[in-house]
Amino acid sequence: MPEPGFWVALELTLRVALLSSALLLLLGVPLAWLLAFREFRGKAFLESVFLLPLVLPPTVLGFYLLLFLGPEGPWLRLTGLSWAFRLEGLVFASVLFSLPFALTAYREAFLGLDPNLLAVARTLGAPWAHIWARVVLPLVWPGLLSGTLLAFAHTVGEFGVVLMVGGSIPGKTQMVSIYIYDLVQALRFAEASKAALVLLLLSVGLLWAVRLLERKARAWRSTTA
Repeated sequence: MPEPGFWVALELTLRVALLSSALLLLLGVPLAWLLAFREFRGKAFLESVFLLPLVLPPTVLGFYLLLFLGPEGPWLRLTGLSWAFRLEGLVFASVLFSLPFALTAYREAFLGLDPNLLAVARTLGAPWAHIWARVVLPLVWPGLLSGTLLAFAHTVGEFGVVLMVGGSIPGKTQMVSIYIYDLVQALRFAEASKAALVLLLLSVGLLWAVRLLERKARAWRSTTA
């Protein structure tokens, strides 16, 4: 079994992943709806900005976030708070880093909707809240949950961004990927192997759940087509 320090790092990692996934769900769903069904000037540029973490090296993103959230950064001047090397900074960085994964899945879920269903519902005069509750959510929830789980799994495996923003403070900012890296740096390969195995099994389980949800979403759409 891994050492107690691993479970502390894993608990912190799961907490950061849960908080960032919840924020991504709250922020990403309306944003994905906007990008899926609205045309406006600068849309392509905005999409490029949101998808930038897919191609930007994590350490580069982490470096700029460290400057932004640090003791002399704009975030301190705006809010009076410094989030570097804190849980809040880890969550903030995780939301930005995992946004492309969640946003892409949410957007694809909305694009899979039959536009005729929405048109009929609006023609009948149903309010948007009713349309969302009775038409949209029953059809897209597998895709939304799949995207959220994918973002959760991506956060669990983060390294470069969280290392730059949070460092490696045991019990405070040392996430599990950094914990394993520190073990390897100390040549403690036996402990690193046990910790990596737990993380591997967790990652496989999360990806398996994502694939099951995607299959469920395809089956749901085929029955409602």
